[in-house]
Amino acid sequence: MIRPTQLGQAALTATYVAIYTTPAGTSTYLKDMDVCNTTSTTVNLFVSIVPQTNTAGVTNALFFNVPIPGGSTLQWTGTQLMPEGSTLQVRGSTTGLTITASGGEAS
Repeated sequence: MIRPTQLGQAALTATYVAIYTTPAGTSTYLKDMDVCNTTSTTVNLFVSIVPQTNTAGVTNALFFNVPIPGGSTLQWTGTQLMPEGSTLQVRGSTTGLTITASGGEAS
């Protein structure tokens, strides 16, 4: 059975942070993300789906250095599978972005 769920919500900094980890015995899909720039200047967005024991970066980026203009919101919709133990990691080029990610879990 697939359960819709909010995977994470956070105010971003310039350091990658895991906002979701796929639990053991579970498959997860990322369905949508909303990213809001609460500042008046452009802030760049970085999002990675990171396999277990790996590090966020260019090899697993979903968004890499994407500019989000001040006062605007980026909405992404798609389907990305996240295997057991993988993490959804996010950061900004500086502070000022907030993210909400949603999807589903099946065990």
